Amino acid sequence: MATQTSGADVATTKGVKFGQSFLSLTRIALGFTFLWAFFDKLLALGFATGRDGETGVVDYFGDKAWINGGHVTEGFLVYGGNPDSPFHDFFVNLGGQRWTDVVFMLGLLGVGLALMLGIGTKIGAWAGTLMFLFMYLTIMLPANNPILDDHIVYSLALIGIVYVELQHQSVGLGGWWRKLPLVQKNAWLV
Repeated sequence: MATQTSGADVATTKGVKFGQSFLSLTRIALGFTFLWAFFDKLLALGFATGRDGETGVVDYFGDKAWINGGHVTEGFLVYGGNPDSPFHDFFVNLGGQRWTDVVFMLGLLGVGLALMLGIGTKIGAWAGTLMFLFMYLTIMLPANNPILDDHIVYSLALIGIVYVELQHQSVGLGGWWRKLPLVQKNAWLV
């Protein structure tokens, strides 16, 4: 005996699929923010890296570019943080060390690719959340809202989107990725 589907059920199913598509697009957009930051710092494209704050002149591929030896974490950790943050000294100390550039750049690239491609999204979400939380601690307490800023909102969005979207990824390579034997044996790679 066939069951009948009501108009409300069809509308709900379409709404869920529509919402899942937007979760995928939001995951990709969050991934792009990481990937863009990677390329901007790698090449000094003049958005956060390579632009003279006083004149506005951009030195594309110049000394600030990571490929030319630019120290990409120094600006944010040493000069961009909030001196009133209880973690200020810790992050200034980190910003003065060159190894932080490598870890930060690999994080930006890895998280960006994972989220944009839809593979390794659990690792990408947790790594991205950790990076956002460190950035929040650097600027703590933000000027516009002393408790909640965009780093916290992005962190919550990353975890929520990835875990809701895991089984219903409508855009990305996640379906193919989850079928790989290595990933099936190691669920943390999803």
